[in-house]
Amino acid sequence: MVTCDTEIIKKGIISLEDKDYEGAISIFTDAEKFYAQNNSNDKISSVLSLLAMSKYLLDRNNYNEALKLLNDARYMARYSKNDTAKLVNEYAQGTVYFGEGLNDVALMHFDNAKNISMNSGDELGIMGYVLTRIKQIRNGMDFSLPIKSDPLVSLVKIGRSISAVTDINILLKVIAEETKVAIQADRCTVFMYDKEKNELWSKVALGLDSQEIRFPADKGLAGYVVKTGEPLNIPDAYNDPRFNPDIDKETGYRTKTILCMPIKNNNKEIIGAFQVLNKLSGVFTKGDEDLLAAIGGSASIALENAQLFEQQKELYKEQKILFESFIDTLAKSIDARDKITAGHSSRVKLYSMLLVEELGCDDKFKELVEKAAILHDIGKIGIRDSVLQKEGKLTDEEYKHIQEHVRITHDILEKIHTSEDFKMITEIACSHHEKYDGSGYYRHLSGEDIPYGGRILAVADVFDAITSRRHYRDKMPIQNVIDILLSGKNKHFDGNLVDAFLRISADKIVRVFLTENHHSLKDEDAETLSHYNLLNIYEYISNENSTDEQRHIADLFNFYYSGNIDNREGC
Repeated sequence: MVTCDTEIIKKGIISLEDKDYEGAISIFTDAEKFYAQNNSNDKISSVLSLLAMSKYLLDRNNYNEALKLLNDARYMARYSKNDTAKLVNEYAQGTVYFGEGLNDVALMHFDNAKNISMNSGDELGIMGYVLTRIKQIRNGMDFSLPIKSDPLVSLVKIGRSISAVTDINILLKVIAEETKVAIQADRCTVFMYDKEKNELWSKVALGLDSQEIRFPADKGLAGYVVKTGEPLNIPDAYNDPRFNPDIDKETGYRTKTILCMPIKNNNKEIIGAFQVLNKLSGVFTKGDEDLLAAIGGSASIALENAQLFEQQKELYKEQKILFESFIDTLAKSIDARDKITAGHSSRVKLYSMLLVEELGCDDKFKELVEKAAILHDIGKIGIRDSVLQKEGKLTDEEYKHIQEHVRITHDILEKIHTSEDFKMITEIACSHHEKYDGSGYYRHLSGEDIPYGGRILAVADVFDAITSRRHYRDKMPIQNVIDILLSGKNKHFDGNLVDAFLRISADKIVRVFLTENHHSLKDEDAETLSHYNLLNIYEYISNENSTDEQRHIADLFNFYYSGNIDNREGC
C-alpha cells in the first residue's frame, strides 16, 4: 500500500541495492500503473528510468529495451520540468553506459546527476549510488562491485568532500547531502547556532526550496539538542510529544523517524545540530548515531573554518571599499586643482576598461589597470598651479615641469604600496607617457619593456586628451584623432593595442565621451552604432564613395561626438 508520494519508488530502490532485480522490476511496473492513474508524469519518468536500469541489470541483453525506456523517461522528465526525474534519468543512463564499458559517457551522466542534486536536492536518496559509481569509474574499479555504502568509507568521503569548501552556504549543503547519503535517510538539515541572536539558522532543507531558515534556539527538536547537548533518536515521530506535526501539514511531507545530534567543536562547545529524517529502511540505529557523531567531528572543523573565512572576506571587502574610496579621493583631489582636465582620469579608466575587455584580459589584470588609470595623474599634485591651470600653450620650461608629474606619481604610489599587486599598479600608472619607440618619459622605456598596462593607458590617455573639450580649444575632429592613433602605431603606441582599440564598438566609445557633458545615448542609436567600430567610422568619413547609409552612420557618431545633443531636432 502506498502511504507516501515516493514510498513505492524508494522501496524499489532498496530492492535494487539488494540486487533483487526481479523484485525491483515488479515494484516499478506496479508503480508505473499507480502513477499513471494519478497523471504524475514526473513520477512515471523516474519509474521508467529505474525500470530500464533494473531490466538491464537483470540481463544485459535487455540493452536496447532499456535505452528505449530511458529515452521515453528522458522526454517525460523534460516535459514535466522535474529535477528529480531528470536526476534519476541521468543516474540510470550512467549505470547502463557504465555496464556497456562506455565510461566517459557514463561519467558525463553521473556528473549531470550530481549537479542536479546540488542545485535542487535529492528526495529519492540517489546520490549515494551516483557518487559510488563515479568513484568506481575514476578508480578503474569493476562495474559489478556492490554499491551499498560502508559507514567508514562514507566518513572518509565526507571528510574529503568538505575539506576544500570555504563558502559556508555551499558547505552546509554539501554536509547535509553527504550525511543524508551516509546515514541512508530521506532528508538532512544542518543548523548553525548563532549565539549572539540565540537562533538556529540554515540555508539547507533538502527536498524543499533552498532558503534561509531561522528560529529561536529553544524551539523544535534541533533547539532541544542544542540546549541540552543530548541526541534524539525518535522511532515514531507522531507518537512523540516533542514532535510538532504542523510543518508536515504545511508541506505535505510525512515524518516518520528522526535523528537529531548536536555538533560540537574541539572545545566541546555546541555550534549547531544535525536533523536527519526518515531512515530509508526501518529506524535509526545506534550505529547511525555513532556515524553522525563522527561526521559532526569532521564537520565542526570545516564549519568553523568556513565561518572564519566568511569573516575574513567581510574584512577584506571593507578594506577594499576603504582602499577604493582612498583612490577616488586622490583622483578627485587632482580634479579639484585642475578644472581644465576634470574627469580625465575617470574617462581614461573607462576607455582602458573597454580596451582590456576587447583584449580578453582576465579580471585580476583588469582590476590592476582600472586602479592605475584612476591614479595615473596623481603626480600632478606636485605641479605648480600656474603651469597646471594655464589655458594657453606651455613654454619649454613649463612642459618639462609638467612632465615631472609621472615621476611624482611613481614616488607617491611607491610609498603606499603594500603588496605585489599595488606595485604593479604603480608601474602601470607611471608608464603611461612612455612611447613604444623609446622617445617617451620619464624612464625612456621602449617596446615590451613598457608594462602592458602602461601601453594600454597610453592609448586611452591620448585618445581622451584629444577628444575632450578644453577652455582654450574644441575637440579634435574624430578623423584627425584616428589619424594620430594610426600614425602612432609602433612609434608612440603598441600597434596591436591601437588595432584593438579601433575594433571597440562605436556605441561603447560614445557612452564614455558623453560622460563629459552628462548626456545619454538613445536606445535606437545605441543599437545602430553597436554594429560599427571606430575604424568603420574613420573609413566612412575618409572615403568619398561612401554610401548614404555609411554617411548616415558617420553623421550619427559625429552628432554625439560634438556634444550638441540639446540642439537635435525631433528629440
